Amino acid sequence: MAGHRPGRTASERAAAGAHRVLAQVTTETGANVGALYLPVPNEQVMRMAVVFGVSARIAVPWSRVAMAAPVPVAEVARRRRPVWIPSHDELARRYPRTGLALPYQVAMGVSPLLSGGSVKGVLLLLWPGTHAPDLSLQESGEIDDASRRIIRFLVQAETDGDPLRPGEEPYAVDLPPSGLWADSEARAAADLSERLREGYAALDLDGRITFLSSRAAELLGTGRRELMGVRPWEILPWLHDPAYEHCYLAALFSRLPTFFNAMKPPDKWLSLALYPDRTGVSVRVTALEGHQGEPEPTVAPPVTPHARAGTLSYLMHLSASLSEAVGVKEVTDAVTEQIMPVINAQGLALVVADGSRLRVLATTGFPGGALNDFNGLPLSTDAPSIRVLETGTALFYADTQEMQRAYPRMAAFYAQRASFAYLPLIAGGRTVGCCVLGYEEPHAFPLDERTALTSLAAMIAQALERATLYDTKNQVARGLQAALLPGVLTRIPGLDTAARYLPASRGMDIGGDFYDVLRLDETTAAAVIGDVQGHNVNAAALMGQVRIAVHAYATSGARPGEVLARTNRLLMDLRSDLFASCVYVQLDLRSGRTLLATAGHPPPLLRLADHRTEVLDVPPGLLLGIEHDAEYRTVETFLPPGAVLALYTDGLVERPGVDLGVAIDELAGQLAAARPHSLDALADTLVDHVRGRSPLSDDVALLLLSPEHPES
Repeated sequence: MAGHRPGRTASERAAAGAHRVLAQVTTETGANVGALYLPVPNEQVMRMAVVFGVSARIAVPWSRVAMAAPVPVAEVARRRRPVWIPSHDELARRYPRTGLALPYQVAMGVSPLLSGGSVKGVLLLLWPGTHAPDLSLQESGEIDDASRRIIRFLVQAETDGDPLRPGEEPYAVDLPPSGLWADSEARAAADLSERLREGYAALDLDGRITFLSSRAAELLGTGRRELMGVRPWEILPWLHDPAYEHCYLAALFSRLPTFFNAMKPPDKWLSLALYPDRTGVSVRVTALEGHQGEPEPTVAPPVTPHARAGTLSYLMHLSASLSEAVGVKEVTDAVTEQIMPVINAQGLALVVADGSRLRVLATTGFPGGALNDFNGLPLSTDAPSIRVLETGTALFYADTQEMQRAYPRMAAFYAQRASFAYLPLIAGGRTVGCCVLGYEEPHAFPLDERTALTSLAAMIAQALERATLYDTKNQVARGLQAALLPGVLTRIPGLDTAARYLPASRGMDIGGDFYDVLRLDETTAAAVIGDVQGHNVNAAALMGQVRIAVHAYATSGARPGEVLARTNRLLMDLRSDLFASCVYVQLDLRSGRTLLATAGHPPPLLRLADHRTEVLDVPPGLLLGIEHDAEYRTVETFLPPGAVLALYTDGLVERPGVDLGVAIDELAGQLAAARPHSLDALADTLVDHVRGRSPLSDDVALLLLSPEHPES
């Protein structure tokens, strides 16, 4: 078998097998594109290792995926179950970042490659948007079979001590020769195209011209020799608009015919029809008689192949990534993780003005310590980054000799790379920072690349400005919430307590979760936990009012049901549009007698000293703020020394697709099974399973109460 040729390493055998299976499953399922993603060791990243159906150049913008990203490949790797997306509309609805970065009529299937409880990789397939709403049984079976075969190759390489790792760029599997035409038939087909009035051309999967009739060359206005082997939008100035490459990509990904008109200067209009299949794209070029237009310039600057590669695609991809980034760290992570693979820079840094000095926000790809001199650099210093801050104009250096002559103080830094770009970060009409790009080789920076990089810098600047505002508001909001929650629980003799609070990881504002412990008299204590609807400052403010009301009514000696009823009437009088859930508990520390009442809140859990655990049956009552005269029943239970009463908010148990009752039972099981040495350790154990959720969609609050043994 080809995968076991003598002399091949284990990883080479795995790669050969994976390439073969990927090509086979893509072809047999009728998919346009197939890709295999593999995890990068010691990083929370998946890289595209192999692609079939498009070139590596075209696949680069989608080749690196952060595990936390809200995109199909990352979600499948995190949740370990397949995802099927039958249309682009569904893709845009469920995964807006991917929908914007891949704006073509496609269906998508993504499957995890699982072995021994771990994710070995992810298999992605794209079909035309005309695919049926669901995968057929045959397609599903072929995908499952291909997944098993690829897993075997990957696991065998691991077992042999030479695991298959993804490269910096994906490997594009070539199509086998079709063998459809004999040489004489191919010549006859070429002769046929020469006799037709229209022009005909063929583009490969990388957009390069592989066949061109004489009539097509005549209509395009350039000789066949100049056009063969190149991408037409790179050599024909009047096709230089990225929209024309976008038409080619739309045909390639959707496998649907695509049509557009273009004007060849000075005033000749052409109609181009693109007909794609798995081998490439056939193009028909027709002159539009009588269609006149205004003269246009015929001279355009030279375009480097790499600079041109996927310009529109990667800008859309990065724009989507940056639009979803919330705080400054998320923006800098998106920039450093997703720009590098597509602009071919080996170093990147973001620096901003901080008062009268520079501050480095993020850096990657520069040798250790190379950017330390930038931190704290006075803005009066003569340096390219500061010049960009002052002028708002980008600077490009194809080599470092000129820079070293102009800025000798920075010579040690400039020696780290062969060429540099300094891009202004302009937001709100002012320059807020500079993006520094470094390249290992001299780099010409043609005009189209300068334009693309400047556009990219503008996106980064806008995202940073938005993120800075978010961080500022978030810090203020978190400070307000911290002030409203008890910094330290009241120490009550005879009662051990522990509390944990985890804020939601996304969202501009804050939640309304609250908890507290009160000492009512020498032998009686009370505890409360609740959750005000919403995640904003209004919710936090109402949370503070509810907490104060509970304090006031509790210290009056009212029973739990009455405390909640009075608090409810206060909320109704405040005419707030928000609701709140709440549990109020009153404990007699001498007898263990415990009274409880709830207002639409998840039920408390009781674990006895022998670890028997139950979900307490407490009538839930209406949420606070629903009905003015709502009543709340008080129920009684017994809390002996060594028992644990767990109060919590729904953020601890709610999960998409899981019944709330089932989730509460699971929490009760975790409480019963835990064997910590202290109540604090028990609290950590119970919240640990939600700490890893990314993002954490709701606040989490937990309050544990345990009467102490008399001897303690």
